[in-house]
Amino acid sequence: MTRPATPPFTAAVTGLGLVTAAGVGVDEAWRNVTRGEVRGSSVGPREELRDLPCDFMYAIPAEDLDTAQLLGVAAQRLMDRFSQLAVLAAREAVADAGLDPSVWDSGRVAVVVGSAHGGLPFYDDQHAVLSAKGPRRVSPKLAPLTVVNSAASSVCMDLGARGPSMAVSTACSSGTVAIGTAHQMLRTGACDIAIAGGAESVCSRLLIASACQMRAVSTRRDAPAAACRPFDADRDGFVVGEGSGLLVMERPEHAAARGARIRAGIAGYGASSDSYSAVAPDPEGKGIESALRAALTDAGVTPSDIGHVNAHGTSTVFNDLIEATMLHRLLGADPLVTSTKAMTGHTLGAAGGIETALTVLALENQLVPPTANLESLDPRIPVEVVAKAARPAAFDCAVKTSLGFGGHNAALVLTRSHL
Repeated sequence: MTRPATPPFTAAVTGLGLVTAAGVGVDEAWRNVTRGEVRGSSVGPREELRDLPCDFMYAIPAEDLDTAQLLGVAAQRLMDRFSQLAVLAAREAVADAGLDPSVWDSGRVAVVVGSAHGGLPFYDDQHAVLSAKGPRRVSPKLAPLTVVNSAASSVCMDLGARGPSMAVSTACSSGTVAIGTAHQMLRTGACDIAIAGGAESVCSRLLIASACQMRAVSTRRDAPAAACRPFDADRDGFVVGEGSGLLVMERPEHAAARGARIRAGIAGYGASSDSYSAVAPDPEGKGIESALRAALTDAGVTPSDIGHVNAHGTSTVFNDLIEATMLHRLLGADPLVTSTKAMTGHTLGAAGGIETALTVLALENQLVPPTANLESLDPRIPVEVVAKAARPAAFDCAVKTSLGFGGHNAALVLTRSHL
């Protein structure tokens, strides 16, 4: 299919940072995601989840990430793990963008980091301390380390960013909404540079027990690496993961003036609310369709311009079917669809940041990653889902979609760089 010329974009992506179970660092993560093979060392049982119907999750192997060495022991102790992952992703993104925090105009640098649960595991730990040892033994760091905004504030303090800073918490769409928010800030001139995306680390017995009761997570305890299988006929739920994905975004004029490499552009953003259920998406996909239509309009493109969709694709029975049906209804059968969650796990509030970064890489490399573990496509899925192997393709525009508990929908339109 012939694709139109790349449309203008309103935010330039100049840097990427990824810290995920699929790989630490952009190059390693992209290499593993495009291979489409789940790393056995990245998913498996956790002691914290013992005896639960789902006792496994995706986690970054310790041998891949020594946070004490990278951050320093003192700094590490002042951050919950989700904030640590955000800081490391931000450092990589800023370096990738060729920016030097010691000389940038710090008051023009914004930080927007999404997270669904903040430092929830530390709450678990401190509740156990309270129950066993009493209130005088509870850590005074509980409040500052676990609030959702602590990742954004940690990034600001680490890099010396002094522009607008905020947290976004819209459940599993948090990372995408954070990028959309940063996009709007750049358009209005509130900043010249924005570091945006998501971070999450929720190895929480309480949270996973609740997810098991909801029947939202896979219970394939005998085959954890094969449990997350978006769009597969035999899918039975998502698998939680941890990670962070952050983008450096700039006003295109700012990026061009300093001769920056522009990896891709954010051309449009849309958001909506289902107003339907606390946990389930609208069964007709009206909310996510509204968000995607808004993003297309914002970008000035038509449905036929879209060549690739990095879908929310959680591996739950209803989400995958509702989302795929909506994509076919709005975009038709042409775009190549993938879900990368079988490689990273469902990183909740971080998912949008991680998956937007992967969409940038897909545009850059003209390569669509495969949907890992997809053995037998659900016959009700009406879109073309890339499976088995990464697929080369020529496309100028791509979409990232996200859905969150409570009906929080978000969509981004990304374009290839043309500056």
